[in-house]
Amino acid sequence: MTTTNTPPAGITPHLPATDVPDTRPHPGRRAFRREVRALLRSSEVQEEVDRVRRFPPGQEPGLLTTYRLLGERGWLAPSWPTRYGGAGLGHHESSVVTEEMILAGVPDDAHVLSVDIVGRFVLDSGTDAQRERLLPPLARGEQIATVLFTEPQAGSDLGRLTTRAEPDGDGAWRLYGTKVFNQKSGFADTALCAAITVPGTMPGIGLFLLPLRSPGVTIRTLPNLTDDAFCEISIDGVRLTREDVVGEVDDGWRLMNELLLLERTGIDFHAKIRHWLDSVAGAVPEGLRERYAALDARLAAGHALAWRMVTELDAGRTDPVLAAMAKWYVTEQAREVARFCLELRGRDGLLTNQDPEAPDLGRIERALRYAPTLTLASGTSEVMLRAIATSHLELL
Repeated sequence: MTTTNTPPAGITPHLPATDVPDTRPHPGRRAFRREVRALLRSSEVQEEVDRVRRFPPGQEPGLLTTYRLLGERGWLAPSWPTRYGGAGLGHHESSVVTEEMILAGVPDDAHVLSVDIVGRFVLDSGTDAQRERLLPPLARGEQIATVLFTEPQAGSDLGRLTTRAEPDGDGAWRLYGTKVFNQKSGFADTALCAAITVPGTMPGIGLFLLPLRSPGVTIRTLPNLTDDAFCEISIDGVRLTREDVVGEVDDGWRLMNELLLLERTGIDFHAKIRHWLDSVAGAVPEGLRERYAALDARLAAGHALAWRMVTELDAGRTDPVLAAMAKWYVTEQAREVARFCLELRGRDGLLTNQDPEAPDLGRIERALRYAPTLTLASGTSEVMLRAIATSHLELL
């Protein structure tokens, strides 16, 4: 039988069949994955992972030795130029590092915030001086950066931001406002902060590099379901100069919409969910093997979709609809996988990492708390579905 790329009748592919990218890695990329995996599965790293997994609720790691080990090799930010501490590679290698970190149990939130978001904003839209100042310590794993977008009454709706930047002469600004639900602020040195520069229905938004140890910055920890602390940050008149503005002063809205696509490959979300399912693979009884196989197949499909997004990025194409598809499909598997894992473990699966009888140091209990959050992070499932419906299916 011969096969073609022609889709079934009535189905229109998002990309023309001849443009569907080949996602199979070449030998050099496979070798890179093996090297990264060997480092992250080494005894030195796994001892740190085991120590971190035993932290009691309310505690979390700051800078990890693992980050510095990756940074020494240029692997913490492999797609960055070597002059900034990277390895001059591509999105593929960055995604490999993210994926292998999560599969090895290494906490990845600080890496995503510092490298994939803040670092990427500065690399793509910052000045040479900003790159030289901020990127090398992030790439070496010596500093952490975080994001201050979300606000108490606005959530992630950029049109309802209230944090404001007021001109203060000579191109300087003073920031006033409150940000909430941000992570790693207790450890971070710098935050990428969104603030209104021009009020209005469609406000002008500026992106500012805010030193978090500045007078006028107050950080308060908030309780939440996960092990990673959320913070509320009050900003009272912190003075910043033009050198602290990323991109054009009023161009933050466009930058956020464009560059946050790079966060929505789905690779990190998939790796988290895959890690949960793989942890129970050896305990699946005969009667549940069909359900396990179905979940495994759906995760494999989500993996292929996420890696297609990475391949598009490496080809210089940013597709918001494909990003929304990958993010939505992958994260919608989280709760079902977590519930399946609990069904296998039974009541013992509800034990936390502080209970000596908890299987696998409480991994399933943690998965149950984290699963709902994956459909909220980087854009809710509802927002992703709207993007798909309006931009691709033309339903609205």
